[in-house]
Amino acid sequence: MGDTRGFDWAALMRAGLRGLGLTPDQFWALTPAELLVLLGDSKGTAPMGRARLEELAAAYPDRKGTDDK
Repeated sequence: MGDTRGFDWAALMRAGLRGLGLTPDQFWALTPAELLVLLGDSKGTAPMGRARLEELAAAYPDRKGTDDK
């Protein structure tokens, strides 16, 4: 079975709405990872390395379109 701890939504909402001054729409638009980063907890988020950047650039290359100059 999955993690049964869940989120403490009341505490997260207080931190987001009161502490960070987010509107409800802004709060609910965030992913849990984004909210944790805004709250200063990024320990679970490793910085992207060069290899991953190159992998993403190869998978999603920049393309010149009609709007590009």
